[in-house]
Amino acid sequence: MRGSTMYRGITTVAGALAMFLWIAPAVAAAAAGAASAEPALLHATLHADQPGPKIDRNIYGQFAEHLGRGIYEGLWVGEDSKIANTRGYRNDVLAALRHIHVPVIRWPGGCFADDYNWRDGIGPRAQRPVRVNSIWGGVTESNAFGTHEFLEFAELVGARSYLSIPVGAGTPLAMEQWLEYILSDSQSTLAQERRRNGRDAPFKVDYLGVGNESWGCGGQMRPEHYVDEFRDYTAFVRAPAGQMPKIVASGAADDNYRWTEVLMADPVVTQMPLWGHSTEAISLHYYSTPSDDWNHKGSATGFTAEEWARTLSKALHMDELIAKHSAIMDKYDPERRIALFVDEWGAWYDQELGSTPGFLYQQNSLRDALVAAVTLNIFHAHAERVRMANIAQMINVLQAMILTDKEKMVLTPTYHVFDMYQVFQDATRLPLEIEAGSYVLGKLQLPQLSATAARGSDGVVHIALANLDPQHSASLSIAVAGLAVHSVNGRVLTSAAMDAHNTFDEPHVLEPGAFNGASLHGSQLVVGLPAKSVVVLDLH
Repeated sequence: MRGSTMYRGITTVAGALAMFLWIAPAVAAAAAGAASAEPALLHATLHADQPGPKIDRNIYGQFAEHLGRGIYEGLWVGEDSKIANTRGYRNDVLAALRHIHVPVIRWPGGCFADDYNWRDGIGPRAQRPVRVNSIWGGVTESNAFGTHEFLEFAELVGARSYLSIPVGAGTPLAMEQWLEYILSDSQSTLAQERRRNGRDAPFKVDYLGVGNESWGCGGQMRPEHYVDEFRDYTAFVRAPAGQMPKIVASGAADDNYRWTEVLMADPVVTQMPLWGHSTEAISLHYYSTPSDDWNHKGSATGFTAEEWARTLSKALHMDELIAKHSAIMDKYDPERRIALFVDEWGAWYDQELGSTPGFLYQQNSLRDALVAAVTLNIFHAHAERVRMANIAQMINVLQAMILTDKEKMVLTPTYHVFDMYQVFQDATRLPLEIEAGSYVLGKLQLPQLSATAARGSDGVVHIALANLDPQHSASLSIAVAGLAVHSVNGRVLTSAAMDAHNTFDEPHVLEPGAFNGASLHGSQLVVGLPAKSVVVLDLH
């Protein structure tokens, strides 16, 4: 997958009051203020009495592919491992994922899913066939982690399951039989086989992805061809009453708007009137990179200020992509019944020196925390249409939540942002008009601030603020309308170094701390944001 080649500015979206950032008209004054010892005071207005759409908890979804050490050594070590585990799943990883309330997990890929044979991953592990993972590194795939292991893992975490099925190298019959094996409570041969393999009651599949990147590793298809395949496959999605998974069509990468147009123009995709079920969503994949050269993307650490700014500019481009894909979807689905699932996103760098080729292992720094915050803020701004997202990937791959090395585990800065942002899961978005200021570096000009606000299920109003400028602090005055605020507290994630990160020897270098930079002055909330920081405030 490729990131955009250049940041194209901030795109306005429907509902200007709900828009989370905009560049101030007085760019020169803002830039001068940013360079001074005392930053210019920026202004914002929070409309706590104007509730918007729900921020779906599934926006905080995860993605686990058979890639590198994402599955093996990452979440699965086997029952006989010396590493503490529950039925083969790492206890430390389980605890960490439960703590951030992971809502949904997508598996087995990604490109790995495109030619996955589900029968390879069932039955006694010692008897499962060993294959070659020709997609990622050419290493052997033991199939020790298969259908039972994934669905049981989702249950242990407390997450919904998102199953990606092969289309390019698969068949509708294989999909139909896989679903029968998983879902049937009958006395059929496949249901009995599942019982013999240790699971009496049916599993649950919440979401079914029909193909993955069908324009690329999933078959090099034209959108018209994929639509025909989608029609064929969905005709054979059979499930017992009350067990029908929600269907996700394989959508576009980046700015391939024609793919979205062709999918949405097809009545079977948008309505599916014959089969008793309907399309829940189409997907979108997009990655942020520091460089336009895909073969030399840049390092995850030790990067320059320009690489910092370029990576964040690519992350900000997500707003334009979602806005334009959504506009196409609005033509065919004005009620916004069909969602847009950004089921692969994140920062992609050159893999770490010395790591196994094709494993996509990379460190995770404060820059990635800002990428995560900016992207989540954008998802919130498009909550009417974006109702799931799955960061790539959960463990040891790309912009991971968690890194492991044998018995050691470390939580990344990205994990800590997901932890701080938990309060936004299923929260009600609130309009926040904000003067974002400017962060200028050479020819790159970005908003200095990215922000979002919502009322949590507990009634508390939360504001998240990200200062993208790695050198200058920001001062923000927020007028709070429709809410009498008596106290404010919060957490902050920041460091003196742009590439601050946690290692196995020093796992606590970058963690959230108490934030004391917010004060109340009547109905005004004044916030001082450190350079390169993410802050989440709770208004009581």
